[in-house]
Amino acid sequence: MRINHNIQALNAYRNLSQTMGSTSKSLEKLSSGLRINRAADDAAGLAISEKMRSQIRGLGMAERNALDAVSLIQTAEGALNETHAILQRMRELSVQAANGTLEDEDRGSIHLEIEQLREEIDRIAETTQFNQKVLLNGATSVSGSAIALSLVFQIGANSTENLTVELETMNSKSLEIETIDVSTASSASDAIAAVDNSIKIVSEQRAKLGAYQNRLEHTVTNLQTANENLTAAESRIRDLDMALEMTNFTRNNILNQAGQAMLAQANQLPQGILQLLQ
Repeated sequence: MRINHNIQALNAYRNLSQTMGSTSKSLEKLSSGLRINRAADDAAGLAISEKMRSQIRGLGMAERNALDAVSLIQTAEGALNETHAILQRMRELSVQAANGTLEDEDRGSIHLEIEQLREEIDRIAETTQFNQKVLLNGATSVSGSAIALSLVFQIGANSTENLTVELETMNSKSLEIETIDVSTASSASDAIAAVDNSIKIVSEQRAKLGAYQNRLEHTVTNLQTANENLTAAESRIRDLDMALEMTNFTRNNILNQAGQAMLAQANQLPQGILQLLQ
């Protein structure tokens, strides 16, 4: 028997230290709810998880972007709905002015109302805004004429996933009714044709906006589904199986207690040498 080196105690201590380390890791995992708390836990899993987290956050922001785009389109479409109503009234007045029973004075009164309506169309085009961005007065000038506003929406987690929406200018000049005149029956007939053309232009723009909105609503649904699936996949990699880890923690606790008892016993072994010295 040797007293300078208690090999049994050293073995018991080594095993106890390993078990205590495992218990500490189990406590960390159980308290955080994560299987991977640092790269050492699973280097490859951490790398994959972080890539997924980037995509998940990107998908969440893309969904918000798409919803903002829907709101913007709804704002523009709502304004064009009012423009449509004004044009219908202007057409009604033009038809009335084309009637041969009216005097010039009567047509003058009709023309006054038409002018007010035309100015309201211009006001709508100049003041319809979303987040201080004017939507219906154009953004690019060619020979002094605003032609369209082009907006790019980021609707995906990656740089190439975007949608360009073009909003045409919807003032009286673009609708070709800036100089509409109903002072005579003949000019009133021309006004009817001009307003019909304006109604067609607004209808086409509203149809485009409706198509954009339908696409974006499907985009939002797809983003939500992708986000849900990717979150579930990331959870399977990074999140902790609580039941399994609790089993490991309980086992390690038992081993800790057993290890402490065995270490105490091993430390008592050299005491037997004293009996030889008596």
